[in-house]
Amino acid sequence: MKVSVHFGSGPLRAAALALSLVAAPAFAQSGPAKTDLAKGQEIASQTCVACHGADGNSPTPANPKLAAQHADYLYKQLVDFKTKEGAKEAARVSAVMAGFAAGLSEADMRNVAAFLSRQKLQPAVAADKGVIELGQKIYRAGIASKNVPACAGCHSPNGAGMPAQYPRLAGQFAEYTDSQLVAFRQGARKNSPEMTGIAARMSDVEIRAVSEYIAGLR
Repeated sequence: MKVSVHFGSGPLRAAALALSLVAAPAFAQSGPAKTDLAKGQEIASQTCVACHGADGNSPTPANPKLAAQHADYLYKQLVDFKTKEGAKEAARVSAVMAGFAAGLSEADMRNVAAFLSRQKLQPAVAADKGVIELGQKIYRAGIASKNVPACAGCHSPNGAGMPAQYPRLAGQFAEYTDSQLVAFRQGARKNSPEMTGIAARMSDVEIRAVSEYIAGLR
């Protein structure tokens, strides 16, 4: 399979990279559920638009692109932002997202996830040409000396991911992917033990390199 990498004008066989984001773990699909795309669009335009855009194409690298992301993955992230009964904190901590997720019902989360998954992604671009080669090596082959697996094993060679298992990474902002890998490494993001272990073995340079490569995947 040919992978094309696009460069901007400016500046990981078992588990791997995460909107989100856009880098994250395998997750269980709870089964088919009817969704209301119109309701999902309404929620996106009223609740998600400020940070992620009305169609899931975030205007800023601080927030992940959600367009074309697998619906089950988006749903899981929303669930993870909610604090379960008896738990001290949510599986994924974010004061901002916790507030939004708290106001969404089960149906709401399914609906907005389904709507965003059907939107056309406006992909980011790789910007730092100097680290692309290293990023490609890590994505395709991992880092054997550090027991870091190839990203392609879970997220596919072209970054499309695997529905109901692993998220799409292709075209995600490099800055966002970088920040999430660092968050996994530092223990700030706790909703994927697999990714925490992987990121813990990666250096800043390696994280940056694979994040840039992912941004250019199509």
